[in-house]
Amino acid sequence: MFTGGFSTLHFKEPEMNNPAEQLIAANKANLEALEGAAKKAYTGVEKLVDLNMAASKAALGESFSYAHAVMAVKTPQEFMTLQTSFFQPLAEKSVAYFQHVQSIATEGSADFTKQVEAKMAEAQKAFGASVDQLVKSAPAGSETAVAAFQSALSNGQKAVEQTQAAIKKATTAAQANFTAASKQATDLAKKASKV
Repeated sequence: MFTGGFSTLHFKEPEMNNPAEQLIAANKANLEALEGAAKKAYTGVEKLVDLNMAASKAALGESFSYAHAVMAVKTPQEFMTLQTSFFQPLAEKSVAYFQHVQSIATEGSADFTKQVEAKMAEAQKAFGASVDQLVKSAPAGSETAVAAFQSALSNGQKAVEQTQAAIKKATTAAQANFTAASKQATDLAKKASKV
């Protein structure tokens, strides 16, 4: 007859040695990182909306001021002087606006990239630990299969790293192109205002 109870048995909680628990923890961390990135992206959008609202309000006020000034012009020379005085600051404001937009975009992109890279490194580390645990507990005679799996995993990680490097390079090139385009546009606006 069984007289012992289960109260004498002690079950120990696993200390994240279970690969499934490690993957769940990594996925949870990735979800939290995605949430943080989404909040940062939203903050960037808010900054752009604020900038556009301020720029629109200023442009509206300046347009009415210009219209009133045009109504007060009495000679063609006054009109040309007025037009030049209107377009010169417009070119400078355009430069400042594009620089501000680029600053917001660059700031958000840099934060997002840094956060994603950190989380990817953590996820790869957790996944690597899971694989190591699986390898240690693999049955005898499965060394060839384990080696093939580890090789495939290593190749996959290298592909991810190469993709990340390509994305960084493309982002840098896009930012350089944006800077060059905004400079070219403002230079043209300045030239047009001098004519």
